[in-house]
Amino acid sequence: MKYLIREKLMCLGDDFVIRDESGRVRYQVDGRAFTLLREKLSFQDASGNEVAFIREKLLALRKSYEIHRDGDRVAVVKKDLFNLFRVGFTVDVPGPDDYEATGSILDHEYTFRRGGRKVAEVSKKWFTLRDTYAVEIEDGEDDVLILAAAVVIDQICHDRDGADSED
Repeated sequence: MKYLIREKLMCLGDDFVIRDESGRVRYQVDGRAFTLLREKLSFQDASGNEVAFIREKLLALRKSYEIHRDGDRVAVVKKDLFNLFRVGFTVDVPGPDDYEATGSILDHEYTFRRGGRKVAEVSKKWFTLRDTYAVEIEDGEDDVLILAAAVVIDQICHDRDGADSED
C-alpha cells in the first residue's frame, strides 16, 4: 500500500495527514499533546479514533520515542549510534526481527528492513512540497507501526524551528 504523509502547516504542534494512494485520508497525527517535559503525538484513524500513541522517552541517552497501542508499548524508535558504515534508526519491537531504517534519512529517502528483507520504502524525491513524502509498505506488514515510525524519524531528524538535526 502506498501512503502520502504531509505535515500540516500553520498548526499548533506537529500535525500530519496521511492519505492512501487514491487520495483518501486514512490517518492523522495530532501533535497538540505537547508538554514541557516531553513530546506526545496521537496517531488517529480518519474518524479521529486513536489507533496508536507516540511519546518521547524520558531519561534516554539518545532521543527516542515509544509507540503504544491499547495501553501496551509495541515499539521503541531510536537513532543508531554513530557508525561509519551505516546511518539509521532501529524500531525495537518485542521478540526478534526489529525493523531497521537506513538510507538518506535527512532527505526522506530510506528503506525499512526486517530480518534483512525490505518491508517499506520512504521517498520524498517526487514531491516539491515541503514536509511531504511517500511511504510504500509491502503487503502483510503493520502499516500503522511503520507509518508511526516514519513520523517519529521525521520528528527526530527535523527540528521544529526549521533546521535539520544532525545528532
